[in-house]
This record gives sequence, structure tokens and C-alpha cells, in this order.
Amino acid sequence: MDGSSAGISDKYSRSGNDDNQPNDHAPSSRRGRYRCATVRQWANTPCTALGRDEFYHSSGARSSQHLQCRSVNPAQDFNALIKQEIMDDLLSKSDHFGHRYNGKNHSQFANSIKEYTSAAKRPLNRAEQSQLIRMLQNFIPTRSWNWRSLTTTLHSLTSAGVFTPHYPMDERVKLTQAHLLSTLLDAIIFNCSQKPQARNIDARGIANLLWAMAKLVDKGQKQTPEFNEAVVALLPHVSAMKDQFKAQGIANLLWAMAKLVDNGLEQTPEFKEAMGALLTHMSIQKDQFNAQGIANLLWAMTKLVDNGEWTPELKEAVAALFPHVNAQKDQFNTQNIVNLLWAIAKLSDNGQKRAPGLNEAVAALLPLVNAQKDQLNAQGITNLLWAITKLVDNGLERTPG
Repeated sequence: MDGSSAGISDKYSRSGNDDNQPNDHAPSSRRGRYRCATVRQWANTPCTALGRDEFYHSSGARSSQHLQCRSVNPAQDFNALIKQEIMDDLLSKSDHFGHRYNGKNHSQFANSIKEYTSAAKRPLNRAEQSQLIRMLQNFIPTRSWNWRSLTTTLHSLTSAGVFTPHYPMDERVKLTQAHLLSTLLDAIIFNCSQKPQARNIDARGIANLLWAMAKLVDKGQKQTPEFNEAVVALLPHVSAMKDQFKAQGIANLLWAMAKLVDNGLEQTPEFKEAMGALLTHMSIQKDQFNAQGIANLLWAMTKLVDNGEWTPELKEAVAALFPHVNAQKDQFNTQNIVNLLWAIAKLSDNGQKRAPGLNEAVAALLPLVNAQKDQLNAQGITNLLWAITKLVDNGLERTPG
């Protein structure tokens, strides 16, 4: 299990943003309510890292016109991102349309940053982040931005590592980072308080936002009161749009909610309602999850159980997934196998050793450990030995396998 990153991959397809500017008339945002967010590095605990998975496709815009003909040279690509004329152009658009500006051009630029990191197959390093954030001092989201622009911007900047704490970090960079996140969260909270139809709030955007916020926490961002307020504002929309989430969106949402709870998010009635709605639809769509989705879901459910959430819906969802472990056993990669055995062992240790299908799932996974043993890293071996020991401790038969 890779302890360096947990969660779902930042990859998603580019789709056009055909919004016509201007299209929204909401009042302009106040500036963020905190100027300097305290950040700290969260310790990566063993056995919680997920494999990489294709992210629920974003509604993000195509990359900025400034990067449409990109060089194969990463340095030149990054230099194209930090040209002053880009920021001048964004400020010009924002000033021209004023309170009617919908954020389209800003979201396209944010998507360009994400595409640069996707092409480089890594997030921004500390030097790149510092250079970029210094340029983003006037990159100010407002309440007039539409839903698509907000979801694309937060998801893209999070995926690219713009908000990831680096140590040491220049104080001005930290302030700009905190202010940018604050204004984004404020606009998201405002949008969530409006009628969903009026603000074009959609299921895809909700999944993208909650994934991004879980990823922020996973990378060391503190859960400020404003951060938690944004999560709380999103949860009723999860329940209201439960019928619109596809299998991938459900997997991503459950992973995100489990990650947030594991980092201290309160399990409010709204949280429990959203969780119940997702679990019910997960059981309905159980045949549509791929191998990675199954691994991520079982990790998420295990974390929820570990944090005291063991509802009838959760029991039913776990039972519904176990047969799919057997059915898709040949599609699991090494990290999936480690994660699944860890999750099953954890469930067993939490009193679910007699859950229907558990022993069959273990029996299907153990031969794969031997087949892929050369691909295990030190962390994976440690986690596997812990899992197998726990399973034996809870009554697993010591077969030759």
C-alpha cells in the first residue's frame, strides 16, 4: 500500500465549456473570511492508502488558449502558465463583465494547470507552486461565478497541488494560498444556499467538490470552520440528487466522505442521510463497479465502520460487494489486493468475521498475493502480514494458501 497518497487519481477527460458569458447575475463575493489558514502535515497512517483510479469525469473546460500548442519541454510548459499576460487577460475579462462575470476564463486557466501536472505525471513541486501562487494574488473567485467554473477551479487546483502545504513555505505564498481557498469556499457555500436549478448545481460537480475537499485534507490542509461549512452545505445536495450519481460518482463520494470522517468530520444527521442514500444506490448499482471501484468502496466502508458507522445500509452494501471480489479477482492489481485484504481484515476485526461472502473473498485474493509477490513494496508487505495475522486471529483457516 502506497503511504504517500490516498485517494482517487486526478485524471479525467476534458470537456468543452460552452457557457455563454455573461450568464449569472448573483452579487459579487466578499473576500475570504480568513486570510491565513493554519496548515499542518497529517501523518499517513498505515493501511489507508487507496490505489489510483480514474476520477469521475469533470465538467471542466478545455485548457486555456495559451497552452493549446504545448511544447514537450516541461519547463517551457510551466513558463507558459506563468506569463503575466495570462493574468492580465483574466483580470480584463473579470473587470469588463463585473458582477456578471461567470468565471469561465479563470476555470479554463485552472484546468490548464491541472493538465500541465497530468502531462508531467506529478503535482506542482514547491518551486513551481511558489511561482504560480505569487501570480495568483489577483485570481479572486466571486459569488457571481457559476457552478461549473467553481467546481472546475477547485478540482483542478487541488489536483495540481496548488493548495498542498510545502515546508518551508514563504509567508506571502501561504497567505495567497489561504485567501484563494477561502474565496472559493465562500462562493461554493453561497451557491449551495441558492436554488439548485438557478445555480445549475449538478451531481457531477458535487462529487468533484467533495473529492477535492477530501484530497485537500489528505494532503495536509486543516479543516477550518469555513471548510467544514462548505462540506455541510454540499451534503443536502448529495441526498437530493442521489438518483443522478453513476457508479464512479458513488465510489468517489463514499471515499471522500470516509476520508473526511477519518480526519474528524462530525457525523451529523445530514451526513448520515447522505451516506444512507449513497449506500442504497451503491447496492442497486453493484454490478457496475470496476475492480478499482470495489477496492475503494471496501476501503471507505471499512473506515466508516472504524469510526463507529455500522448501519443496516452499510452491512447490506458490504455484503453486496463481496461476491464481486470473486468475480473480478483477475482484474485487481497489487495495491488493490493489499487494500482489499486490509479492509476485509479490518471488517473482521470489527466483528464482521461471519459476514456472508467474506471467507470466499479472502480465498479468492490469497492466490493473487503469491502471483504478484514480486510487485509488493515494503509497506504492502507490512500491511499484508498485518491483515493475514488479523484474519487468522479471527478464525481464518490456516490453509496451504
